[in-house]
Amino acid sequence: MRLRPLARHLLEMVLAMVAGMLLLGPARAALGGALGLAPASPGVGALLMATDMSVGLAVWMWYRGHSGAAIGEMVLAMYAPVLLLLVPYRAGLLDADTLLVGGHLLMVPAMAAAVLRRRSEYAGHPAARPAPRHPLARVLVHRWPAGLALLMTVDSWTSPVPLAAYTLLVLPAGYLVIGSVRRQWGVPGNLRLQLAGLAGWSALALLAAILGGPAGQWLVAVGWLAHSGWDLFHHRTRRVVPRGYAQWCGVLDAVLGITIMLTLING
Repeated sequence: MRLRPLARHLLEMVLAMVAGMLLLGPARAALGGALGLAPASPGVGALLMATDMSVGLAVWMWYRGHSGAAIGEMVLAMYAPVLLLLVPYRAGLLDADTLLVGGHLLMVPAMAAAVLRRRSEYAGHPAARPAPRHPLARVLVHRWPAGLALLMTVDSWTSPVPLAAYTLLVLPAGYLVIGSVRRQWGVPGNLRLQLAGLAGWSALALLAAILGGPAGQWLVAVGWLAHSGWDLFHHRTRRVVPRGYAQWCGVLDAVLGITIMLTLING
């Protein structure tokens, strides 16, 4: 049994789970605030989080054509870790943070177990479905990494946080790691290009750290925004990283760079 199709489907569902949490969680919190409802207790909040994830996961699996039984088992994998940890939490053995973090961590092996239980369905499932006919549906299918990045950066617009200079090193490092995993260095010019990117962003990070203060923060913002152009180049040329990753990273980098600049402008 090949593991690659199983890993691909598991990654798809993890992303769908995260998208459900990022989209439905803030919407639910905003609705509760508008209605004057008190914040949920940690136990109820953990179950609501599992519900948000389950909705995102179920919608994606339905779109991909999975069976109802497979969808039901995957939804159970969302709730089971939370229900399991609620017992020691109610007994006073776990705090609220451990409940939430533990629930997140245990969901992935629970999902993996559900995939392995129906490995013949997942392994034999097509990698993609025919493109949808409706224009909006086509946009959602082909631009979901950009949508995921926008959901992940909602807080950056409302509560922007300046980033340290060393965060610029994450940008080229990610490409080097992914390129190594995908064995991209046999393609002429790929490794040389990434090493040049590493040198450039390392120099920018060093200069930002030396300057410090607002000047250093401006360099950090420029570095993040410039990397969105780097992502666009790789998305267009299909080099080193998957196009979905380049799309996601480009939107994420642009939002972080712009919001840091807006923070500096507004003082």
